[in-house]
Amino acid sequence: MRLAADGATPIPRSVLVKHFTTDDGYAFELPSPLFPAVGDRIAFEGGGLVVVRAGGERLPAAGQWSTRCGPGSLRCR
Repeated sequence: MRLAADGATPIPRSVLVKHFTTDDGYAFELPSPLFPAVGDRIAFEGGGLVVVRAGGERLPAAGQWSTRCGPGSLRCR
């Protein structure tokens, strides 16, 4: 499923997220899956990921950026 991580678009349904990939070949890998609720918004701020709850609470999510090297690969080894 494609999610907009613009901080303004609410998530339409509950999803389990393992990583986010960008159109330019980067990925934000989460150390454990993230399960945002319906109505949460996702944003990248200061090089990291933030989940904004419907009530305005901001929850930073741990993770790191990597590059995609080949089909199905998140890291060059």
